[in-house]
Amino acid sequence: MRFLFVGDSMTIGRAGDFTWRYRMWQHLSRLSDGPYEIVGPRTGLYDHATTAATSDAYADPAFPPPARRHLAGWGEGWLHMAPAIREAATAARPDILLVSLGLIDLGFYTNSTQTIANTHHFIAEARAANPHIRLVLLPVIPNIRATTDAPFAAECARFNELLAKTTADLSTPASPILLASVPPSYTLTTDTYDGTHPSPAGEHKLAAAFADAMHQAWGLGGPYQPAPTGASPSRTAPHRRQHPITARDIKPT
Repeated sequence: MRFLFVGDSMTIGRAGDFTWRYRMWQHLSRLSDGPYEIVGPRTGLYDHATTAATSDAYADPAFPPPARRHLAGWGEGWLHMAPAIREAATAARPDILLVSLGLIDLGFYTNSTQTIANTHHFIAEARAANPHIRLVLLPVIPNIRATTDAPFAAECARFNELLAKTTADLSTPASPILLASVPPSYTLTTDTYDGTHPSPAGEHKLAAAFADAMHQAWGLGGPYQPAPTGASPSRTAPHRRQHPITARDIKPT
């Protein structure tokens, strides 16, 4: 089973972060269902000094380079990823996309109607690369701007409604789409370091949102269990497991 993380600054992370991708790697590495691989064309973290994804300074140096792969970018949203996903998915051959996008779109580029149109474009392009691809989509978690900008907050809420409808309308047995749940206990004060980007506590909650969605809907893996910060999985080959996960391991939608 091959996973590709797709996201914006909340997913790529900055120099010195663990990232929720790291938390998901820890989770996947503890499962016993079978071998898996994290794939994607990028590996870096965003570096404020260079204003580019040029850093490899993950908070845990033991995070293995193959597991650092992703398709995420600081300041990139559905608008940017829709035209990029077909090439990335063709090259990396992911089975499952874990997608956290939308906040940057609504904040700087497009309104909710335009953003959901880009979401549809993304899904179509992903399926052009793999008609059987599976997607798990995380709704937008409004950031601190939404506490004082009512129109922006309304656009976030409307987009999430449109995303739920899109998930229901476009999911198929051949290419199912899951809508993950925003962590109910997620707060900007404890789960972000600046009102937007996840703190270590927030990273665990974002990883749990994806892990629990896949477990509950598809029977994939198990419920999310956070590992201690900086603790690497105990397996000899942390990005592989012993028994393959196949389509038989996933419950029909």
